[in-house]
Amino acid sequence: MIITIPLIIMMCVVFVLVFLFVRTIDKRKWLTLLVSIALTPFIYFYGVYPMINIFSNYHHQKYFSSELWIEKPSLRYELSDDLIASEMLIGKTKTEVESLLGTYEWLSWDEAIKNHDTNKWNYSLGIEPGAFNTEKECIEIVFKNNKVTRVNAFKEPLKLDDKD
Repeated sequence: MIITIPLIIMMCVVFVLVFLFVRTIDKRKWLTLLVSIALTPFIYFYGVYPMINIFSNYHHQKYFSSELWIEKPSLRYELSDDLIASEMLIGKTKTEVESLLGTYEWLSWDEAIKNHDTNKWNYSLGIEPGAFNTEKECIEIVFKNNKVTRVNAFKEPLKLDDKD
């Protein structure tokens, strides 16, 4: 574990809260201090730390890998930032994109022609972890003259059942 300033601050806050709570049970300062020192790590790592992870929206970022993209579609959100920032798809043909990302998952709808647009491929990136996440991440790859011109990230509401 890496000791950081936020970790030390949070441990101090937990220690003070535990100390104040234990002091309401027993007025002996030496016993209160001893119990607080012993309980603080357990309360922090089994209570506070899991809650921080549940309610924060942090996730690991990974460098893009075609194998990982195809093998683990539910974790594509970890690869997407590198894929978009590096602009590695810009200028690639549909065949090259298909070899890197696999077959598109769906095509965008074009209201002008009232049909699916074969020049706008979409891939689902999975669902970012978090307690209040109600959207899934997606990307749209836009082609013009058989070459990628744009890669757009967007979010789509989660549908948990077929009744929506």
